[in-house]
Amino acid sequence: MADKLNKEDIKFRDQIAARLREIREAADMNQTVLSHELGVDPLSVSRYETGGGASIYVVRSYCKVFGVSVKNFF
Repeated sequence: MADKLNKEDIKFRDQIAARLREIREAADMNQTVLSHELGVDPLSVSRYETGGGASIYVVRSYCKVFGVSVKNFF
């Protein structure tokens, strides 16, 4: 069974979620359009951007769609 996230991990997860949303909104793209670009359900995009947990693969996919390096993401 997975351990619960500590406060630092929760903060980092929330920062990633906020950055994902920031990048999408800066491109003036809605979640539905992005979901088609990523090949996922729109609900997944909502989860990624509200702290539902985005893997490094999701971060990389956002970066690819928006032309942002992973280094500049963080």
